[in-house]
Amino acid sequence: MKRKGFIFDLDGVIVDTAKYHYLAWKKLANELGFEFTLEQNELFKGVSRKRCLEILLEIGDIDATQEQFDRWMIEKNEDYLDFIDKMDASEILADVPRVLEFLKTRDLPIALGSASKNAKPILEKVGLLSYFNSIVDGNSVTKAKPDPEVFLIASSNLNVEPKNCVVFEDAIAGIQAANIAQMTSIGIGDSDTLVEADYNFNDFTEMSDSFLETLLK
Repeated sequence: MKRKGFIFDLDGVIVDTAKYHYLAWKKLANELGFEFTLEQNELFKGVSRKRCLEILLEIGDIDATQEQFDRWMIEKNEDYLDFIDKMDASEILADVPRVLEFLKTRDLPIALGSASKNAKPILEKVGLLSYFNSIVDGNSVTKAKPDPEVFLIASSNLNVEPKNCVVFEDAIAGIQAANIAQMTSIGIGDSDTLVEADYNFNDFTEMSDSFLETLLK
């Protein structure tokens, strides 16, 4: 049997930090004199911080100097870090620890593959860091999903061939990245959005141990 590796995205898969990104962007928008809605926040899914700020300024019809742009990037991140600093194990999404424990007890290698630059401190805050053999985050990659770079680095770190890796993702760009890397893609969330995933579940509570067993084959 070929050795399998498992790669998890962070935001929306293990924890829901998206709400804190939203609150931090909303705070900045309000300071700049306009509203930023949850609907508009959908445009930010799986997008880099720099591109998010560009979109936000387009929404507010605001021109910025490079100095202002850089300052607002830092300000948003500091607000976000203030929010996540208060995180604890209650923030872990349903049944994630069960799935991690299932894999860990079988001595299967586990990686994180996330665009977040704060992945490691978040995993520490919620008490899950010890499950991961490798953390590949926004500090380790230069290309954003759907480029498969983040997952390919993770598979290399786990010493598992890409075709033997399984990826858990909640964003279409992440599913596409896994598919491009020829990994098994599992969508966590709305199946209409994540239509390109090999398998789809609303959350981990729907994922049985017997299904996990089939992934090991």
